[in-house]
Amino acid sequence: MATTSSFSPISEDELESFSAHLNSSHRILALLGAGLSASSGLPTFRGAGGYWRNNDAVALASPDAFAADPGLVWQFYSYRRHMAIRARPNPAHLALAALARHKTGFLTISQNVDGLSTRAKHPKDQLELLHGSLFDIRCTGFDCDYTEKDNFKDPIVPALDIPKDPSQPDGEYDISNAEVPLRNITPTELPHCPKCKHNLLRPGVVWFGESLPASTLERVDAWMHGPDKIDLLLVVGTSALVYPAAGYIAKAKARGARVAVINTERPDKGASNLKPGDWFFQGDAGSLVPQILESVTGQMPTFTE
Repeated sequence: MATTSSFSPISEDELESFSAHLNSSHRILALLGAGLSASSGLPTFRGAGGYWRNNDAVALASPDAFAADPGLVWQFYSYRRHMAIRARPNPAHLALAALARHKTGFLTISQNVDGLSTRAKHPKDQLELLHGSLFDIRCTGFDCDYTEKDNFKDPIVPALDIPKDPSQPDGEYDISNAEVPLRNITPTELPHCPKCKHNLLRPGVVWFGESLPASTLERVDAWMHGPDKIDLLLVVGTSALVYPAAGYIAKAKARGARVAVINTERPDKGASNLKPGDWFFQGDAGSLVPQILESVTGQMPTFTE
């Protein structure tokens, strides 16, 4: 995880100019990516580290993988749920939630599924989860519409409990390590739908090959095409090179938004390429976001559930 000590501190002139624009802004859009989760110590399962027990994480996150081995896929997602629950929303999550309470025209679009923005008490009507949430579950049956939001039960069923080992630093085995034995879980031990009584439940995330939730896209599109211009776009912890994220950046800029990128890497290409009058704050989002929002939100308290 990157830290601000690896990068140059924010200059007073940059912070002053950004704060002045932030305070005068009414309609603000934030786009959040995996770099924000990394600031809370969560693995992103992207790039070179995109494997879980020698399984390609992208391949596990698919309808085909679930159909072939629902036990393995649920163990992967139960592990991710467990790690996300153990993590804590970092000061950036708290600052963005506070900004939403101060600025009613602020909308956040998160590409993260870890539930940390929700736990930071980000107002739900100002938060759109583009890829769903690890803590939403829904029925796999085509003829059943059962869904459940914000299920933080860990484990969700007893069979998915992570094996305990007092000799380990955390008191449990690291089942992401392929050398740790993983039991074969049968479908009868997995979560089943309480409504239809026979279909399996699945994580409420968008898997590869699936469409993004239409209702989410419709709400974001309606906000983007509101009657007033967009004053400010915050791009936090993401390169935003993939659509629809890149498209939202392009649309916000076309509606007049100035851009502030908070990331460890400079956006030298793509939709978030910076122009004169924009800002780039390089470093750990968990540290930088509360600093640049402080003129509106004040200092962030310690997180409590």
